[in-house]
Amino acid sequence: MTSDASLAAVYRYHDGTKHNFNAFARSLGYLDWASQPRPFRTYADAPAFALYPAPDAPGEAYIQNHSTFDRLPDSSAARVSAAAVGDFLRHALGLSAWKRFGNARWSLRVNPSSGNLHPTEAYVICGELLGLAAEPAVYHYAPDRHALERRCTFDAAAWQEVSGGRDDVLLVALTSIHWREAWKYGERAFRYCQHDVGHAVGAISFSAGVLGWRAALLPAWSHHALVAATGVGRNADFFEAEREDPACMIAITDGDPLACSEDDSARLAGAISRGRWSGRASQLSEDHVVWTLIDDVAAATQGSGRPSPRLSTAANDVSAAPIRADRGVDARALLLQRRSALAFDGRTAIDRSTFLSMLSRTLPGTAPPLRSLWWPPHVHLAIFVHRVDDVAPGIYMLVRDADASERLRASFRPEFLWDRADEQLPLVRLSNGDARALAARLSCDQDIAADGFFSLAMVADFDAGLREFGPSFYRQLFWETGAIGQVLYLEAEAAGARATGIGCFYDDPVHDVLGIREHAFQSLYHFTVGRHVDDPRLTTEPGYSWPASA
Repeated sequence: MTSDASLAAVYRYHDGTKHNFNAFARSLGYLDWASQPRPFRTYADAPAFALYPAPDAPGEAYIQNHSTFDRLPDSSAARVSAAAVGDFLRHALGLSAWKRFGNARWSLRVNPSSGNLHPTEAYVICGELLGLAAEPAVYHYAPDRHALERRCTFDAAAWQEVSGGRDDVLLVALTSIHWREAWKYGERAFRYCQHDVGHAVGAISFSAGVLGWRAALLPAWSHHALVAATGVGRNADFFEAEREDPACMIAITDGDPLACSEDDSARLAGAISRGRWSGRASQLSEDHVVWTLIDDVAAATQGSGRPSPRLSTAANDVSAAPIRADRGVDARALLLQRRSALAFDGRTAIDRSTFLSMLSRTLPGTAPPLRSLWWPPHVHLAIFVHRVDDVAPGIYMLVRDADASERLRASFRPEFLWDRADEQLPLVRLSNGDARALAARLSCDQDIAADGFFSLAMVADFDAGLREFGPSFYRQLFWETGAIGQVLYLEAEAAGARATGIGCFYDDPVHDVLGIREHAFQSLYHFTVGRHVDDPRLTTEPGYSWPASA
């Protein structure tokens, strides 16, 4: 497919999966419970290795450091070991809890997912680690058991060459099973899978930070290289099983970022493809509905690999934002307690300083997870302020990249005020007035968008991003929204509140409210933060039978 044809497929998919007042994006319109996907993928006959802190997992010489959410360690990083990898994965992609209602029981995970459907799968690539394989290997992470399933062992020389002989490197690849989301959401599911990749990148980055590690996306990894490295293109291993679509490769280091070129990624992927493979993917559903539009956009947005650009975040560096005192919130505990709110009380307000501090953490800078992204900011926040002390209700805009300010202003309604709303943050007031009914209406008539402190629409610099980086950047735009959402989730929890992502919203009506025409900017994700109301009918159980931390 040519670049022009791929770009046309992106616009066709994006416009074809918009919700509007008179019609939702195409789906079955009901839930076929007989074909509901099983919640966990596993690989039959693949050797499994239990991970720390499970009691039957090795934890030799691992000393868990203490980290608080506000001040993740930037020194004295944990040594990369099997036990440290277990700690890292448990607080990035593991189970956070089980919920029970009557006879129904379902799991929650540290990384959020649209509809709790979890299309994202993770693969770890690393050298020899005590407690795992005695040679470099590719593993699939099984969160239900908190274990690594060994998929492949490969030549040590290839790993040494790409890792530069460093012993502080591991790679994490993410893939998506589109069927998990499409079962419920139909054609719009590809969007939600990309949101979930962004949330997973955010969760991985935060968890890495807790150990003093750094996480960075590696744009050099092409779709083809990711297929080879994860083994998802091995037909015999996926007989009758739902295929996985490669998303990204993340480098985890406890020191300087890993230098990885397109040649490096191709060389390592080739060595892995020639390795010794084991395991067969489990089938999630016996029956499936084929959504051709998803297949088309997935093919159109396959990345070909690119060098990492040099980024400058001086214009809106988060370090210029108000710095608050360390609240002493245990980082690991906070990661495990994150939940998606189901309802807000519609009464409680938040103070101005906490509100501004939350927004400041969504700006680009040197803190996780936004430092993990390789591209400059392309997503801005249109905020519906409802209940914030000393902030007048109305519609506001947080401009996350100063270079986009003039184009945003030219694309929005001419009557908007653009009044500076804070001396330090790039926050402007667009209009005054009660926006609660409007926020709920735009978010598919969901009260939760009106009952919190504030809600927001994540507005992407759409045309410019696709022109500069090509059709594959359609995915990255959604990843950026997911990473921002992960910040808001944890900021809300740390403030004693709760948040939730909103994937259902009326696309073009949002654009009409802002004055957007054509595709210059597009709303890709909604979010809301408030004082949550728990459902007393639900009971909560630990994610695993053993303690949450050692």
